[in-house]
Amino acid sequence: MAAYLLKGVEVKDFFTAVGVAILLALINTFIKPLIVFLTLPLTILTLGLFILVINAWILMLIDRLVEGFKVDGFLWAVVYSILISILNGVLLRVL
Repeated sequence: MAAYLLKGVEVKDFFTAVGVAILLALINTFIKPLIVFLTLPLTILTLGLFILVINAWILMLIDRLVEGFKVDGFLWAVVYSILISILNGVLLRVL
C-alpha cells in the first residue's frame, strides 16, 4: 500500500509485495536487533533518529535482494520507512 503512495518506490506485483513483506519481517526479527545493539551509542547520541537510517539501509538491502522491488535512493528509503511505520500504527489501532 505504501509503495503506491510514493513515486520513488516501485513494486512489480502483489507477489513481489508479499515477498518483500516476508523478507522485511525476517530481517527485522533476526538481524535488526543486532544492528540496533551495535549502533546503540550512535542511536542514543542522535536521540533515536539513527533508527531511520537503519530502516532505510534495510530497505535498500531488500531492494538489491528482491527482483521487482525498487527504491530510487536513500531519501526515498527513509520516507518509505516513515510511511510504513505510520501505516503500521494506523492498522494496529484499527485492528
